[in-house]
Amino acid sequence: MLQERPPSWTFIPDINTQLSGKTLSPPLMQKSCGSSAASRNLQRVARGTEHKSEIAHRYNDLKEETFKAVAMITFAQYLQRCSYEGLSKLVKNVLDLAQACSANEDGPKCANSLPSIFLDEICQVKELRDSYGAMADCCTKADPERNECFLTFKVPQPDFVQPYQRPGADVICKEYQDSRMSLLGHFIYTVARRNPFLYAPTILALAADYEHALQTCCKESDINACLDEKATAIKEKAKKVSVKQQYACGVLNKFGERTFQANKLALLSQKYPKAPFSEIVKILRDIKDTYKECCEGDMVECMDDRAEIVAYMCSKQDVFSSKIKGCCEKPIVERSQCIIEAEFDDKPEGLPSLVEKYIQDKEICKSFEAGHDAFLSEFVYDYARRHPEFSTQLILRVAKGYETLLEKCCKTDNPAECYGNAQEELNKHIKETQDVVKTNCDLLTTHGEPDFLKAILIRYTKKMPQVSTDTLLEIGKKMTTVGTKCCQLPEDKRLPCSEGYLSIVIQDMCRRQETTPINDNVSHCCSDSYAYRRPCFTAMGVDTKYVPPPFNPDMFNFDEKLCSAPPAERELGQMKLLVNLIKRKPLMTEEQIKTIAAGFTAMVDKCCKQSDIETCFGEEGANLIVQSRATLGIGA
Repeated sequence: MLQERPPSWTFIPDINTQLSGKTLSPPLMQKSCGSSAASRNLQRVARGTEHKSEIAHRYNDLKEETFKAVAMITFAQYLQRCSYEGLSKLVKNVLDLAQACSANEDGPKCANSLPSIFLDEICQVKELRDSYGAMADCCTKADPERNECFLTFKVPQPDFVQPYQRPGADVICKEYQDSRMSLLGHFIYTVARRNPFLYAPTILALAADYEHALQTCCKESDINACLDEKATAIKEKAKKVSVKQQYACGVLNKFGERTFQANKLALLSQKYPKAPFSEIVKILRDIKDTYKECCEGDMVECMDDRAEIVAYMCSKQDVFSSKIKGCCEKPIVERSQCIIEAEFDDKPEGLPSLVEKYIQDKEICKSFEAGHDAFLSEFVYDYARRHPEFSTQLILRVAKGYETLLEKCCKTDNPAECYGNAQEELNKHIKETQDVVKTNCDLLTTHGEPDFLKAILIRYTKKMPQVSTDTLLEIGKKMTTVGTKCCQLPEDKRLPCSEGYLSIVIQDMCRRQETTPINDNVSHCCSDSYAYRRPCFTAMGVDTKYVPPPFNPDMFNFDEKLCSAPPAERELGQMKLLVNLIKRKPLMTEEQIKTIAAGFTAMVDKCCKQSDIETCFGEEGANLIVQSRATLGIGA
């Protein structure tokens, strides 16, 4: 029987003991990356002005084993092709410096910032250009441009990195017992290099989940079946968290700190409705700074600062939430992810109406003009803690609507009369969002997933016909998945779920738009306003500037696969036909769509009953194209 052990991060062993002990076979296509050349880079002063040596401060906070684990994550995310052994040498170099600076903060390089220390190590790797090509040019840049350059070379889910290869059931439990550091070290190394944007605290939390799985499954008779089930859950969790973290970094990079903070303020106020405004604002600033570190790949500071926020919240559980008690009892590496995933606390009873404070108070304009941002921040806090059933984006739209109203009304002779109907004005934002969710959930519930996907494809092909058919199908399927996930939830969870996940899908679209511009409408919606991005896409009409390509019959291929394929694939074939036709006639009507869809179904039904299927599709397919062109009024 295995001995139960809480996770302490003794993953990354000293390089000498690691090389002499038993380790897993390294994945393919790795470079050693262990040797160094002279550094050619400028040094940068540590960010933390309150500490002489940032590396000493972080090392003392995290302690040796966690520091080594996070250093390995950092290197594995930048140098994704390097072997575990090669990276362990770089980890040892940084660890030696941390220990030296801990003993003497005035020592050489001790005043350098942590990002520059890690990047200097990377830039001293002799094989850097051979292994990574143009990435080596980043080393010629000064900080912080050097780091920004390196970030652009990170490859999510790279095909040159094999997924984590779990040792067989016959050896894994013994390996865990005998070589725990090596086993778990290889796990975090592989997860980090396959997920170069996943935050270090999350990777360590996943490693803890993996260790708990080993402790449980090694007691079972069918170890593999037990581990398979738990590994699937861990992979799903990693994927879900990674998407959300990349989304958060995208919002921070695209819309800046002010928008990011406003969105987080709304979420924190919903999640901790009993906490006073002053406490929410205090952790908000720290959370923003921590996200900035995580998004910039500064994983040591990301890990340490997040741990400090969590320790603070756990020391004030009665102030923040009754739902985090279990999280605060966990080991430090598991706490932060647990708190992030914890449920919203119960809303306090008897909260007064906001009408008196934000509509009836005669001093509103004075407060608004004296401290514009502080006043609106408190409005977001007050509004969000009363409305956990809304999305953070909707709360920001309500706040923006209120701000616009005050900017207009406070310039008039009678402001109170002007903003007296504020509630009705703000309710328009709420109704628009509720109507969109209801319409889409009704469509999905009544007609099922295939018809829902078809409706999405029709809408979005008309909005952005320039996008490839496969990409439109990918976007449509993601939006259908959002509908399936969110529409089955209770009424008070549907809206935040729908708009929250749709915002992630839209951001992915907008990220592609930056490198491959789609059209002016999409560009406007992606860049104009974070809070209004989803309504902007919803309201977007047909792209009137779009010039359809000439009609090409070769785009419409019909063959016997339509008969042998499962129903879902046949449905896909019909949808591709539909998308390709809309690209040639974006203004096609619902009636025209039904006529062409019926023609396609009739053709498939007829030809799949024939002995010579290919000949039938050749003839009937040509007829369908002629009929479709006639229906749409498309000339030869």
